[in-house]
Amino acid sequence: MNHLTCKIKNYIQPFERRLALDELRALAPGTVHPTDGDEATASMFSLTGAVNASALRDTLAYWRSVGPEPEGLTKQVRGEATLAVARNGMALGDLVNGAGRRTLLKPPRKRCLRYATHGLHEYRGKFFPQLVRALINAASVPEGGIVIDPMCGSGTTLVEARLAGRYAYGLDINPLSVFVANVKCRSLALSPKSLAAAYESLHRSLDGIVARGQHCYFNSLPERDQDYLCRWFAPRALDELDCVQQAIGKLRTPALRDYYAVALSNILRGVSWQKDDDLRVRRQMNELPAGAVIERFLNEALRSTKVVGAFIAERGRAGLGAYVMQEGDARFAADTMPQLTGRADAIITSPPYATALPYIDTDRLSLAYLGLLPRGDHRRRDFLMIGNREVTERRRLAYWSFYDTNRALLPKATGALVDRIHELNSTHEVGFRRRNLPALLSKYFFDMREVLGQMFMLLRQGGSAFMVIGNNRTTAGGELVEINTADHLTAIAEGVGFRKEDDVPMEMLSSRDIYRKNAMPSERIVALRKL
Repeated sequence: MNHLTCKIKNYIQPFERRLALDELRALAPGTVHPTDGDEATASMFSLTGAVNASALRDTLAYWRSVGPEPEGLTKQVRGEATLAVARNGMALGDLVNGAGRRTLLKPPRKRCLRYATHGLHEYRGKFFPQLVRALINAASVPEGGIVIDPMCGSGTTLVEARLAGRYAYGLDINPLSVFVANVKCRSLALSPKSLAAAYESLHRSLDGIVARGQHCYFNSLPERDQDYLCRWFAPRALDELDCVQQAIGKLRTPALRDYYAVALSNILRGVSWQKDDDLRVRRQMNELPAGAVIERFLNEALRSTKVVGAFIAERGRAGLGAYVMQEGDARFAADTMPQLTGRADAIITSPPYATALPYIDTDRLSLAYLGLLPRGDHRRRDFLMIGNREVTERRRLAYWSFYDTNRALLPKATGALVDRIHELNSTHEVGFRRRNLPALLSKYFFDMREVLGQMFMLLRQGGSAFMVIGNNRTTAGGELVEINTADHLTAIAEGVGFRKEDDVPMEMLSSRDIYRKNAMPSERIVALRKL
């Protein structure tokens, strides 16, 4: 009988260990035995049976090695290791040509979430890429199978599905999300040499340049957008941003131009007068020294070139799955992609938080500057966002009237939560946000009922849906009220035909991005199945 030893990553959280064992058991026939402790503590596991070691190395997400090291290091670990290699000060040309040999020497010792194209753009509400890969494995999605994310944000699910050789399909109603996710997926097929050459071209065009206020790009934007951007950027910053845009416009291909436009988008908040770590629209006047915007862009462009170039040099470009990313509303997902109705093997998504984030406001500078959504359309688009927290008095009354008429469509516990918040706020003098919350919360749950119904239609019989759901809390009438969103969405999902398979609590890790102050108090992975 064959025996094979697998080593689990030693820095993962308990919920990730659980996913690691789920994916291993789904991929490896036979039995799995811990060899140096029990399942909750062991680092080494023995597989018994006819096991394809090479296939496991290429596929597993939460495992360090399959068989002896260094040859047994998993493709996932080697790919993650390229992030450290890209940061070590090596010359760009040497990096993209030889990353693979060095990753074997230094596998990562800590959590790595921004390998490949995952770190191209800051985005609130990202979830862990390894989690997506592990769920694809645990759900036994076949090679070439279909994975959908109808609320895909910046594209974490799509990138991982593409890397796993699956067909990835994504929707989002935010044009910046669509743009960034498209670039992340497309860029996996770029050659490291083309990325390096593009960066060198940008550096030659911008190094030492003096901005002269020509504004060739800026003047091409709608006049209303120009007026708005002038209120949020210093004149010198707009001058230098225009120089960057002109340099990007000279790159050879649309793929490269879009790639570095994402790098430009990623620095916009930091070079504007928007208070950088605040999700609200708040101005903080500051004057950047001459050349600072160009310097920040070149630093960001070099960072992303090294990270992505090193990853592709290590992994190669073969075996990528196809992908489609388009702008669309998750409440009409099956109508938007009718060719996939009843065919999806898995849906992996992270729904928006309930009334927690000002989605369009957060991205407004990029949307306006990149010409993705005219300023005049921002408010209308914001009203369409699931989880939106902005509402007029007329809409608030309409939402509450709809809830009052249709509350029977929601689970009893969900209606009780909405009613409780409404009653508590009615007994106190509260501000407009707290007054709006019951109507907005009911609208969120009705919207998610529509989304879950569309997900059910898209899945094949026996297909799996996974939702990473952030719970929330609010104060109503001076009382702290927990909003256990995961429980409510699970009950709604069961109401449209799903069966709950699992519910995995996720320990929250401290976030390092600019939205860390807005992290949710807890998250859970809810697994559903269409029977």
